[in-house]
Amino acid sequence: MRVPYQADEKTTLQASLNRHREAILWKLEGLDEEQLRRKVTPSGTSLLGLAKHLGYVEYGWFCETFGEPSEQPWFDTADPEADLRVDEGESAEQILTYYERARKAADLVIEKYAVEDTGTAWYGPIVTLRWVLIHMIEELARHAGHMDIVRELIDGSTGDHRPS
Repeated sequence: MRVPYQADEKTTLQASLNRHREAILWKLEGLDEEQLRRKVTPSGTSLLGLAKHLGYVEYGWFCETFGEPSEQPWFDTADPEADLRVDEGESAEQILTYYERARKAADLVIEKYAVEDTGTAWYGPIVTLRWVLIHMIEELARHAGHMDIVRELIDGSTGDHRPS
């Protein structure tokens, strides 16, 4: 998926967001439950933990910021690591479908609002949809890079985007 070379701002930002979302999904493909859960860093980073985190931040930055419906997480949000950690009772299916629902809910917000429209971030400042899109592109790109390294450590697969 390419970001268009000549498109309006919202189309360009959404295409960039989706390009990184696709990279995330690609990094999760073809792995079993154990591989998705495998902690490969001293801090406990796993592909499934990163997917859980990304679902949580998609709901937070898009839905909650703009006062749109958001799925309440089942994990303790007072625990600053809960959205990155995969606990014993959580399954890959549960987390991956959560991430899918979060992306769909975020897309509804993106479609509904203009880039100049504002919402209130979880920590107080007024932000535009433009700012949220840029922030989420950064967030997804950062974690797609983490996922690239984790995936390589699991099965040797490399690459930053699915080959065309």
